[in-house]
Amino acid sequence: MPPRRNLSARVRVNLARLSDEDLLLLRADLRAEMRKRGIADSVGAVGEQLAIEHFRKTPGLPKLQLAPRGTKNVDALSRNGDRFSIKTVCEGSKTGTIYPEADDRDKQLFEHVLIVKLAEDWSLESIHQLSWADFVKVRSWDKRMNAWYVGISARTLGAAALVFKSEPIAGA
Repeated sequence: MPPRRNLSARVRVNLARLSDEDLLLLRADLRAEMRKRGIADSVGAVGEQLAIEHFRKTPGLPKLQLAPRGTKNVDALSRNGDRFSIKTVCEGSKTGTIYPEADDRDKQLFEHVLIVKLAEDWSLESIHQLSWADFVKVRSWDKRMNAWYVGISARTLGAAALVFKSEPIAGA
C-alpha cells in the first residue's frame, strides 16, 4: 500500500484556521457526501472494506464478500461458505463486541475472526486472523455488554496468524 498523504497537502485546507463550528459543519457535510457515494465512514466499516479488499486481491487468501446487512456477528463470507467476523481497532486495546446466542454462550458463530489494525490516518496497518478455536482461547467476557471481546495484546496477536503487515515508510 503506498504511503498516504495528508489531505491538507492535496487540497490546501488549513483545518487549524477553521472555527469549531465550521469544523463540525465540514464534518457533517463530509459524512453526508460520503454516505451519498457509498463510502465507508466509520472505523469499523473502513476496516471491513480494507480487509475484504486485501483478501480479494491477495493470491492464496479466500475471496471475501460483504455479508448481508444485519447478519449477526458475521461481516464477510468466503466463496466456500466460511463466516468471518471483522473487528477493527484504531485506538484502544480491545475489539468491539461479539454477541453470543442467548441459549448457548459457547455456540460457534463464525469460522474466523479478523482483527484489523488501522493507523491514526485510517490506513491499513495489519490484519490478524484467529480461528474459532483460537478465538475461544483468547476471548474475554464484557459483563456490561453481555458479550465477548478480544483484547489487543501480545498473547492474542501471538495466537493469531499474521495475514498482512504494512511496510514502514522510509524516513518515518
